[in-house]
Amino acid sequence: MSDKEVRSPEERARRLIMASLDGELSGGERGELERLLDAHPTLRAEWARFQRVKEVTETMALRPAPEEVWSDYWASVYSRLERGIGWILFSLGAIVLLSYGAWAGVKELIADATIPWFVKVSLLALTVGAVVLLVSVVREKVFVARRQRYKDVER
Repeated sequence: MSDKEVRSPEERARRLIMASLDGELSGGERGELERLLDAHPTLRAEWARFQRVKEVTETMALRPAPEEVWSDYWASVYSRLERGIGWILFSLGAIVLLSYGAWAGVKELIADATIPWFVKVSLLALTVGAVVLLVSVVREKVFVARRQRYKDVER
């Protein structure tokens, strides 16, 4: 709604009050606000309340957090980062080792010249995909088992 669509002087005064609090009034609007505040004592009281709120909020400051809060925070960040990196390295290592083991198992099939190349590639993709899925499922099971809230609840 634009200023021209404002229906009452009180509405216009409230818009000017908000603009004034934000430091966005021109000289003419400042005079208009003063006239409206003089004509409506309830708006003058509202204006005074808003000025007090603005003054309080501008002078407010947060207390610094105690040192133990920061040390707990950084320990938490470090442990989450450390565990995340650990899981990534573990997963990669498991994928590589299990893929190598599977490769050693199917090497004879791949070396067979009578098997078409696309079957060999498919067999390799199937083996690596199965290893990745196995590692993923095991990791997820371990993760969920540690965080399952209701594992000891009986129905």
